[in-house]
Amino acid sequence: MDTKIVIQSQYLAALAMLKQVIVRCPAASWDAPGDQDKSWKKAYHALFYAHLYLQETEQHFQFWEKHHDPDTGQPFTQAEVLEYLAFVEQQVRERVPALNLEAESGFDWLPFNKLELQFYNIRHIQQHAGELFERLGARDHIEFDWVGREPS
Repeated sequence: MDTKIVIQSQYLAALAMLKQVIVRCPAASWDAPGDQDKSWKKAYHALFYAHLYLQETEQHFQFWEKHHDPDTGQPFTQAEVLEYLAFVEQQVRERVPALNLEAESGFDWLPFNKLELQFYNIRHIQQHAGELFERLGARDHIEFDWVGREPS
C-alpha cells in the first residue's frame, strides 16, 4: 500500500465534502448577517490552510491569485471559493506525491513531521466541512453525502 496514495485520496474526499457545502449553500446562508463566522469565510479558511500546509514551508507559500484579506468584510463568492477549491485539489495531486513524510512539518508552530501534518490538515478541512454541514442541515434542512475516499 502506498501511503501517499491513501493520503491523497483522503484529502480529495475531504475536499469533495467541503465542495458539497459550497455548491449547495443557499445564497441567504452564504453570507447570512447573523452568522459570526460566515459560511464563505469558513470554507475559504479551510482551503487557505489546506493550501498553506501542502507547501514545503511557510516561506514556499504563495497566495492564490484571487486572495484578499477575508477580514476586510468583502466576501468571496461561491464561484470564487469553488475556483480556489479546484486549485487546492490540484495542489494535492501535485504536492502529496513529492512529500518527504519523515521530514519536519516545515512550520515552526507545528512540532511534528510531514506525515502527521497531512492528517492534521485533512482533519482541519473535515472539521470546517462538518460545521457547515451542521449549519446548513439545521437551518436549511439540507442533507449531505459522506465521501469515504477520492471521488472517481
